[in-house]
Parts: sequence; structure tokens; C-alpha cells
Amino acid sequence: MDFELLDGYLLNGAPSKGEVVAELLQKRPDVEGAPPFYEGMQRLGARTPDLALIALRLVLAGKKADDATVARLRDVVARARSGDAAAREEYRAIGG
Repeated sequence: MDFELLDGYLLNGAPSKGEVVAELLQKRPDVEGAPPFYEGMQRLGARTPDLALIALRLVLAGKKADDATVARLRDVVARARSGDAAAREEYRAIGG
């Protein structure tokens, strides 16, 4: 799967969350564990929490979206958005 759009939002804030959610809902990659995320995104649209998008990113990459990994990736995303170049590398290592 191409993560460019989702990664762009999570790491840079662009494109908009609404665009990312719309694209994910349109394509809906058939990955085990992903359908509940799509249902939530369908209901919440652009109000979908970033934490849910982070967890979905892990699931779509075939990774386990347990609490510890999601929280760690959330912290890495925050560091990356603040300009920490090392956090971007860490993001790729965690997210696959």
C-alpha cells in the first residue's frame, strides 16, 4: 500500500485530515483489522482522531496496533511535526 497521503498528513499536516479520510474511505484497503477504523472514519469524517489514523497506519502496514506501539508512534509523530529529523527515521522504522 502507498502511505504517502497518510504519512504526509501525520508527519507534515498536509494534505488535510478530511482529504486523507476521504481517500482512505474511497480505497479501503482490505487488511485484517482495518474495517472498524473505516467504520469510525465513516461516522466521524475529518473529526477522526489522529490516534485512530496512527493505529490504522500500523494495521495497514501489517503491524500490531497495541497501546504501547500506538502511543510511541504518536510521540514520534509529534516530534517529527516539530522538525525533529531523527523522528522521521524512527517513524519509518516503527511504521514499516
